[in-house]
Amino acid sequence: QVQLVESGGGLVQAGGSLRLSCAASGRTFAAYAMGWFRQAPGKEREFVASISRSGGSTYYADSVKGRFTISRDNVKNTVYLQMNSLKPEDTAVYYCASRGSPVVARTIADFQSWGQGTQVTVSS
Repeated sequence: QVQLVESGGGLVQAGGSLRLSCAASGRTFAAYAMGWFRQAPGKEREFVASISRSGGSTYYADSVKGRFTISRDNVKNTVYLQMNSLKPEDTAVYYCASRGSPVVARTIADFQSWGQGTQVTVSS
C-alpha cells in the first residue's frame, strides 16, 4: 500500500499559476504510474493527467492540455502538477493517485491508492 499526501493548493487569480506536489511513501514509488484527478463541487471526479513509471510517457485531459504539466522525481518520491494560465473552471479539489502498473491510464478504476486532496480555487 502507498500513502499519498498532496500540497500546494490555494487561492489564485485567473491567469495565475500553482504547483501541486504529492509525496508518496510505503512502496516503491518508481515502479508505478501516477495520476492527478480533480473534483469540482457538485461534479464527478475527473481525470487531469498521468505519468508513467519513468516519466517518459504522459497523458492529459483535453481541458488542461498545453496549460498543465505533470512530472515526477523518483529520488524524492514526489509527483508534481504545474498549472499555468489557470481558469475559474479549474477550481476543484485535486487528488493524487497511484496505480499498480507502470503504464499511464486515465480512468478512476485504474488507480488504487488516493490522497486526501488539496483545494485549488481560481478567482475571476
